[in-house]
Amino acid sequence: MKVGVVSDTHLPRFGDQLPAGLVRGLGAEGVERILHLGDFTGPEIPRLFETVAPLEAVAGNNDPATLVRRFGRRKIVTLGGVRIGMVHGDGTHGTTVIRSLRTFEHEEVDVICFGHSHRPVCERRGEIWIVNPGSPTDKRTERRYSYAILDIQGARAEPRLVFFDRE
Repeated sequence: MKVGVVSDTHLPRFGDQLPAGLVRGLGAEGVERILHLGDFTGPEIPRLFETVAPLEAVAGNNDPATLVRRFGRRKIVTLGGVRIGMVHGDGTHGTTVIRSLRTFEHEEVDVICFGHSHRPVCERRGEIWIVNPGSPTDKRTERRYSYAILDIQGARAEPRLVFFDRE
């Protein structure tokens, strides 16, 4: 199973459509699900993702109340036997990575996916993968736009970052 992982789209500030590189990449991978880690920002933006694949999401600190009610601020989903913790990662104590790890410190998860910092991360912390897909629309200080792919097979996840340039 291939899963697209996206965060921090901040639309419509950065346009009214998903970036072509993101849509092409998710399509080429044949993703069966998309995980969005918050900061859609526009209440209509989830439907753009739903035209690509079924969507699971959490709301971020810049999302309107309608999206917070719809998605919540944290959750655990199980896909192909892999338990994935999802959180935006905003807060005031520690780094985004530390806040995200603390969110699930008493939970049994295989992967923690988070956003907020717009900084791509894909690394192991002990037995847990931590994945921040960066942003497909607002790279800030990063050289390129990004998202992530989780390849789930046999109850194991192999995440990787995907980088692209905007046209």
